Amino acid sequence: QVELKESGGGWVQPGGSLRLSCAASGRTANSFRGDDMAWFRQAPGAEREFVAATRGGGGTSYADSLKGRFSISRDNAKNTVFLQMNSLNPEDTAVYYCAASRGQLILSQLRVQNEYEYWGQGTQVTVSS
Repeated sequence: QVELKESGGGWVQPGGSLRLSCAASGRTANSFRGDDMAWFRQAPGAEREFVAATRGGGGTSYADSLKGRFSISRDNAKNTVFLQMNSLNPEDTAVYYCAASRGQLILSQLRVQNEYEYWGQGTQVTVSS
C-alpha cells in the first residue's frame, strides 16, 4: 500500500518562498525511482489543477503559468519529491496535493489527475500579508 505524506506548507508573505516535501512509503527506493510523481493544487472554490510533475524515467513538466517560479525535484534514495515555490503571491494560496503513478506516463498524461493512483492528504499553503 503506497502512502504519500506532504509537509512544508504554511503561511508566507507575498514574495516569499516555501519548499514542500512529499514522502512516499510502501515503495522500495528502486520502485519509487520508476514512479511518476506530481503536485496538484486546489484553491478555495476552484477545481484542482496541475502544478508540476517529474517522470520516473526523467524529465519534468510544469503548468505554463508557474514555470520559472516553481521547481520540482526528487530524491529517489529517500522516496521523496519536492516542490520549491518562489515569488509566491496570494493566488498561490491553495491546498497542495502530492500524487503518484506507477504507470510510466507519457508527457501529455502527466497533467491529468485521473492518471495518478495514489494521493496524499494535502498541505495548506497560504500567501497573505
